[in-house]
Amino acid sequence: MSFPIGSRLIGPDQPPFIIAELSGNHNQDLERGLAIVDAVAAAGAHAIKLQTYTADTMTLPGAYRIDDPNSLWYGRELHELYQEAYTPWDWHQPLFERAKSHGMLAFSSPFDESAVDFLETLDVPAYKIASFENTDWPLLRRVAATGKPVIMSTGASTLAEVAEAVAVLREAGCKDLVLLKCTSTYPATPQNTNLRTIPHFAQLFPESPVGLSDHTMGVGAAVAAVALGACVIEKHVTLRRADGGVDSAFSLEPEEVAALVTETERAWQALGQIQYGVQRAEEKSRLYKRSIYVAQDIRAGEPFTLENIRVVRPGLGLPPRYYEPLLGKPARQDLRAGTPLTWEML
Repeated sequence: MSFPIGSRLIGPDQPPFIIAELSGNHNQDLERGLAIVDAVAAAGAHAIKLQTYTADTMTLPGAYRIDDPNSLWYGRELHELYQEAYTPWDWHQPLFERAKSHGMLAFSSPFDESAVDFLETLDVPAYKIASFENTDWPLLRRVAATGKPVIMSTGASTLAEVAEAVAVLREAGCKDLVLLKCTSTYPATPQNTNLRTIPHFAQLFPESPVGLSDHTMGVGAAVAAVALGACVIEKHVTLRRADGGVDSAFSLEPEEVAALVTETERAWQALGQIQYGVQRAEEKSRLYKRSIYVAQDIRAGEPFTLENIRVVRPGLGLPPRYYEPLLGKPARQDLRAGTPLTWEML
C-alpha cells in the first residue's frame, strides 16, 4: 500500500508524514510566510502545503456573510475573508523553493482547474483536495489526470460522497490516494474528532492509506490518530498565535510542530507488532522478578516456615508459586540466611 510522494514513502509501514499547512497565516506578508517555512522545517515537518485560489475563484462579492456567532469569522463577508487569506500566486515559487532548500516537500490545494494548471508549471509532487472541494468532480478529474498522488480530506462529507469522490479519482487515473479523516469546524474539538473512524476508513478503502487533517488544539489528537493507523497528519501552522491571522487560533507554533513530529513518530514506533512472552531486551530484567530465599539460618532437617523463607527479589531462587507447598518440608542441608532456595536444598 505504501507509495512515494517525492522522496518520502507514505503508508502504514512508514513513519507518519507530517504536513504543515500555511493557509493564510502569512498575513499577506511574504517574508512572514518564508519565516514560517524556515521555522517548521527546523521543527522537522516533512512538507509545507499552500492553498491556491483567489477570492474571485472562490466566491462573488456580496454572496455571503458569515452569520454563525460561534465561528472564528463571524460577521465577515466571505469574499473579503478569502481576499485576506489567499496566497498570491507569485509567492508560490519562492515559498516552494525555500521549502525545498530545507529538504521539505511543497505542494498545494487547488480550488479550481486554473489552479491545477498553474501548479503544474511548478511541478508539484502531489495534490491536496480540501474537504469542501471533494464533491467538485471536474476538479477531481483534472487533478487525477496529472497522474500525481492525491491527498483528500473528508470533512463535512457523507460516506457516499467520499466513496463517489474516490471512484471519480480512480477512474480518472489517480493511482495513489490518501484519505484524511477531518472535522470541518475551526477549531475542532476532541469530542467531534471521532478518531475511531480511521481504522474503519482503512477497512472500507483498503487501497488507500488513511490520515488525519487535524483542526484541534495541541498534538494529542494527532498522536492518538497515529496509534489508530493514521499515516499522514496535517496541521495548520503559524509563528505565534498571538500574531493573529485567519487560522491562527487553531494553528501550531514551531515548538508544538517539533513535539508533533517527535510524538507521532514515537507513537508509530510503539505500535510494533503483537508480542507476548519475554523480549530479548527484557531478558536481563527477569533477574528482578521475585523468588524464594532463606530468610533465617536453617539447620538440616529443620522444616521451612513462614519465618525462615520469604519471597523477595531477585529471581535466583525457586519461583514464588512453590512457596506454600514448601512450608513444612525439611531442609536437606544447613542453609544460611540470604541463600536463594533451589530444589537441591530440599
